[in-house]
Order: sequence, then structure tokens, then C-alpha cells
Amino acid sequence: MEPVENSTSFQPTQEQIDDESRRIRRLRILVQLTLESIAAGDLTPEEASGMIAATRRVALEMFPGKERAFDLLYRPKFQRVMHAIYRLQ
Repeated sequence: MEPVENSTSFQPTQEQIDDESRRIRRLRILVQLTLESIAAGDLTPEEASGMIAATRRVALEMFPGKERAFDLLYRPKFQRVMHAIYRLQ
């Protein structure tokens, strides 16, 4: 009897893996630039919040349906820098 491949398993192509790696790298750079811009302290709290919202929108365009992942991974970082710079809760 021959082994039967699971037809529901998905094996991404190298091109898909490379594309996702590029998008992840771009997102990390975007998040880091946003954090550094806020940490510089030259923005109002409203401007900083707007940058965070814009970063989240771009992230969700790059990775649709990953709202929860963004909130788990990046929201705490943004909250820490906002608290440190603006003394916000």
C-alpha cells in the first residue's frame, strides 16, 4: 500500500517563502522607524498615535487578517514607548 499524501497540506513555494520574508523584514523596519520617531520626542501624542495607527494599517495591508498578531507582537512596544515619552497609560 502506497502512502497517501494529505491533500489539505500546503507546501509553499520558495518564491512565496521569499516574499513573506521580505514583507516581514519591511514590517520590522517600519515598526522600528516608527518607534524611533516616537522615542525622539519631537511629535505630539496625537501625531505619535497617528503614526502607530498608520503603521498598523500598513501591516494589515501586508498581512491581511493578522490583527491579533500585530496587537500581540507590536502593541506592547508602542505602549511602552508612548508611556515613556508622554507618560501615558
